[in-house]
Amino acid sequence: MSNPFSGNILFLDRDDINTDEIIPAKYLTEITKAALKPHLLEDLLLDGFSAPRDIPGKSAVVSRSNFGCGSSREHAPWAFEVNGIRLVIAESFARIFRQNMFNCGMMAVCLPEEVIDEVFRRFAGRPASVVTDLDRSMFEFRSDSDRWIVPFTLSEFEWKMIRAGGWVNFADATYA
Repeated sequence: MSNPFSGNILFLDRDDINTDEIIPAKYLTEITKAALKPHLLEDLLLDGFSAPRDIPGKSAVVSRSNFGCGSSREHAPWAFEVNGIRLVIAESFARIFRQNMFNCGMMAVCLPEEVIDEVFRRFAGRPASVVTDLDRSMFEFRSDSDRWIVPFTLSEFEWKMIRAGGWVNFADATYA
């Protein structure tokens, strides 16, 4: 299986980033994922952040606690997906947002607060990337000569969603 869970990191240094900040509710009537693309994080208020400047070229997000809180909409993961972001790493997630990520064949991975703090300390504010080793359940964070390997865990069901490419593919293969 190819690994779409590696790439340049978008750092969002704030707790409680909600689904309306991820994709504003006024776009929920859109019927294609492509229509969501230009609106990802357009209402996010974060010092120094500009969605049009900061999102292009990013494949992963690192954030703080309670990421994806708010309403239970698939549009939030879809907006990340259509922008090429298939991995979100945070201290914690709203339960429905996290499950929607896996249902879409994407990853939402929790790491302890002290690990997230260290990732921000060592890598935020400069070009940084993450390489995901799915076989070993490890992230390697990289910037210049700085490298840091961090283990992660997923449930058996989350691994099944990743391997299948999301819920629809999993259900087709399992229940057809």
